[in-house]
Amino acid sequence: MTKFEFSVPHHGRETHGFAVLPDADQKADAKFPLVIFSHGYNGHETDFAGTADYFAANGVAAASITFSGGSTRDASGFPTTSMTIYTECEDLSAVIDHLTADGRFDGLFLFGASMGGLVSAMTARALGEERVRGLCLLFPALCISDNWNAAFPDAADIPETVELWGMTLGRGFFLSMHGKNLADGVGEYGGDVLIMHGDRDPIVNVSYGERAAEEYENAQLEVFAGEGHGFSHDANLRMEGMTLSFVHRISRKKKG
Repeated sequence: MTKFEFSVPHHGRETHGFAVLPDADQKADAKFPLVIFSHGYNGHETDFAGTADYFAANGVAAASITFSGGSTRDASGFPTTSMTIYTECEDLSAVIDHLTADGRFDGLFLFGASMGGLVSAMTARALGEERVRGLCLLFPALCISDNWNAAFPDAADIPETVELWGMTLGRGFFLSMHGKNLADGVGEYGGDVLIMHGDRDPIVNVSYGERAAEEYENAQLEVFAGEGHGFSHDANLRMEGMTLSFVHRISRKKKG
């Protein structure tokens, strides 16, 4: 495997990540499908380090990013109080452009967990199936705008900062989604979708995964019995195997 780090300047900030490529001798033309991992709230690119290695060992290139201002461990200098769902969509789109610019990969897949699932879903809808071959959503937080619009029905009540789960958010995070449903229209993405969700998720009810599966034209929903928001070790192994199988299957289907 070959590993490298990258930093993508865009919109006056930089988004950092790493990539892991399979050994070239696994394939004659040395072109592999690429999966880009997007972490959840206050996550980090290293959340998917083990999964990226597993994918690369099995013929799939993997990249993982840290959203600018999307984590207290982000080293970009972009403040968490300036981060919004839309800035994270910009980050992901910039990384996609950067990694796919030279045509070295054979098809792009997006994988998003929790809030990164919402970002990945919104980005896939914007780019379409012509650029995004497949979409994998792990307990996707399609509930975010519902939750915060209920918490702050009047925009005047939104404070300048909110401390949430160890990270400080700015007023713009909430204003950017006020009166909107960010999940509206994500089902317009016409590519293949794999949704994995625990039936005991206390943060994002499984009903959001079920609803998404109905809205996508080509969706497969896998409900993990007894799992919450963050899977057990065994469930993570199952998730990795299912995702790898999905990527290989869709890659073969598109070629055929």
